Amino acid sequence: MLLAEMKRTQQLQRLISFVAVILLFSAACSRAPTPTNQQARRSAYLSAAQSLTGRVVRIADGDTITVLDSANTQHRIRLEGIDAPESHQAFGAQSKQSLSQMVFDRDVTIVYQKTDPYGRLVGKITFDGKDINLEQVKLGMAWHYKEYQLEQTPEDRELYAKAENEARIARRGLWQDSNPIEPSAFRKEEREAR
Repeated sequence: MLLAEMKRTQQLQRLISFVAVILLFSAACSRAPTPTNQQARRSAYLSAAQSLTGRVVRIADGDTITVLDSANTQHRIRLEGIDAPESHQAFGAQSKQSLSQMVFDRDVTIVYQKTDPYGRLVGKITFDGKDINLEQVKLGMAWHYKEYQLEQTPEDRELYAKAENEARIARRGLWQDSNPIEPSAFRKEEREAR
C-alpha cells in the first residue's frame, strides 16, 4: 500500500511539473512581441505605397505641387493629410509661399498610394529628412485634413493632429485669425454662392 501511494505521489509530481512547464511556455509565448493593429496597418500602408522622386517645378498652392521626374514626366501632387487655404482665401498666399520656400526647385521624394478625382497623386513629400506636409501644419499654413485622416498611418494622424493643436495654441500662421475658415468649408461656401 505504501508503495502504491508513493507511485501516485510521483505521478502527481510529474503531472504538476508537466503542467508548470506548459504554463511557463504559454506565458513566454504570450510575451513574445506580436504586431499591434497599428503596426499591421502601417505595414499594409507601406507595402501598398509607391514612391516617386523628382524636382519641384511648380507650387499651385499650399498643398499642391508639380514634380518633374527623371524621365521628364510631370506629376501633380496633392499633399496627403493636410488642407491648405485656397489661393484667394486668407493666408492662401502665405501658405503657398511657405511651401515654395521649403521645396521649390528641389529634389523631393513622394510616397503615395492613390490618385484623387483630379488625377493628382496624393502623397507625403519628404525633403532633407523632413515631412513637408507636417511642416506646413506645424507652421500654421495648413489644417490637418481630418476628413481623410484614416488614409494616414496612425502615427502620422497623431503627429498631424498634435502639430495643428500646437500651432493653434501658439497662434502661428492662419491661427492668428480670430475665426479661420477651413478650406473645405470655404470651397463649399463658394460653390453655394455661384
